[in-house]
Amino acid sequence: MNDRTADRLPERPEQQEPKFRIRALHTEDTVTVYQAYRPQIGNAAARAGRFPTSWSRERMTWIKPSFLWMMYRCGWATKEGQETVLAVEITRDGFEWALRHACLSHFVPELHGDQAAWKQQLRRSPARVQWDPERDLHLNPLPHRSLQLGLAGEATVRYADEWIVRIEDVTPLAREIHAHVRAGELGRAKALLPVERPYEAGEGVLVRLRTQAG
Repeated sequence: MNDRTADRLPERPEQQEPKFRIRALHTEDTVTVYQAYRPQIGNAAARAGRFPTSWSRERMTWIKPSFLWMMYRCGWATKEGQETVLAVEITRDGFEWALRHACLSHFVPELHGDQAAWKQQLRRSPARVQWDPERDLHLNPLPHRSLQLGLAGEATVRYADEWIVRIEDVTPLAREIHAHVRAGELGRAKALLPVERPYEAGEGVLVRLRTQAG
């Protein structure tokens, strides 16, 4: 099968893909998440393997296991302030700590009771989960969802100081994949994507968040 034939195949087959599931590049010990920053922060972080002092620990930071969702968010590293895309490899323990301490970012009446109770839970939680439509190579929405994880307070500090194993600037990869997409070479573009496999969190970690999101 040549590349042109591959270009005509579906970009990401939808074989009974569950609506809510974490898909990520991961090992037994680590999970890779993506963020995009202006070059002053992104380049410094990639060089040092940690975020510079100019990176704020006082604001919420969102991490995304889906490479293509990150591409949708940053416009293939073209949006202002998001020109540098980082692949941040973090410990699996840290990632699951955030999941265990997370609250859904939206109100679900049958689960939270009332908005006051949900807002109280949201204020207490150092992390929050949002499920957004996964994207294809053209950045069109797919029927299933990908996880975004927002970190604040204690979670932000743990992320910056304890969880990070490695930071890599993957902006060149984003641009190379985008160039293939623009040229209609979807087979070549797909071959360069990070291999994101279903991620099975620790027992019971996602049950509450999946149920709430449903």
